[in-house]
Amino acid sequence: MKRINSRCGTRGLCRSALGNQGLRAVWGACVACMVQWAPCAAQTPAPAPQHLRIVGGLAGVNQYTRHEEPFWTRELARLSAGRASAEIVPFDRAGIRGQEMLRLVQLGVVPFGTSLLNLSAVLDAELGAPDLAGLNPDVATLRRNVGAFRPYLEKVLRERYASELLAIYAYPAQVTYCAKPLSSLAELAGRRVRVSSATQSDWVVALGAIPVQTAFAEIVANVRSGNIDCAITGTMSGNTIGLHEVTSHVHATPVNWGLAAFVANGAAWNALPTDLQNLLRRELPKLEQAIWTEAENETREGIACNVGASTCTDGRRGRMTEIRESAADTRKGREILVKA
Repeated sequence: MKRINSRCGTRGLCRSALGNQGLRAVWGACVACMVQWAPCAAQTPAPAPQHLRIVGGLAGVNQYTRHEEPFWTRELARLSAGRASAEIVPFDRAGIRGQEMLRLVQLGVVPFGTSLLNLSAVLDAELGAPDLAGLNPDVATLRRNVGAFRPYLEKVLRERYASELLAIYAYPAQVTYCAKPLSSLAELAGRRVRVSSATQSDWVVALGAIPVQTAFAEIVANVRSGNIDCAITGTMSGNTIGLHEVTSHVHATPVNWGLAAFVANGAAWNALPTDLQNLLRRELPKLEQAIWTEAENETREGIACNVGASTCTDGRRGRMTEIRESAADTRKGREILVKA
């Protein structure tokens, strides 16, 4: 066997052991390997799709079924080209009390949630300021008051609850349904009236009636049992749950409207990719506007359906008697608001 010159080093060893053709074959294989693997090393792995958990507003009403639920379960995936998806459940079917929503968002238990402001006002009275009973006789007034209050609400949510305000939703006008005849607000005196918030309770007490806090889903059963004589709830919301079937008169004066803030836990919001934050900042105002338009339309539609008017297209036609606001009702409402 021919002795290898130790001074040839590695190059000499390669040439001696492999020959020129063998060396070229090895280098060719190495180059092919490097070419094959180079793109894999250079590419950045695609980020994992984001999946959000949302707690929405009241179950069964059109604001949820027509807007909130479709946006999160279908539209978000489409708008993000599959980079984000979400699941949503109404708070009143998730075992969550409306009064606790903001605290749960603050703690991060609920990363994204819809908080009914008049319920949250139980713990923080300022949150109910833009929707006090008697303050907003129509949706235009409501829009102005919410617009003026919004910057302050953003500040309060960020500083007190470590949360980010992403949208404000509105429900249809909250009006008064009664099982027995009614011709004016003054005739509510002595009756047991379903309420859902502190401001509605104050309103009812000022009229000489008895407020009864009752969950939305339990209104009809309580009217049927005689536990309550009347109920304050939305014009179309009441129609949706069949309240027109167990009551006979509806007083059309808006007591208030029902505002909801869609908020995100601060840490959960900051953890989202910037492009998803930008998408939500761009698209949620559109969802908000659609819900406000629905609330305005449903305020009229709800009354039309409850009384059985031919203009009723979305609800179930009832045979209720509509009581319109009188001059005396207007004066009484203003008196209550000023004294409150």
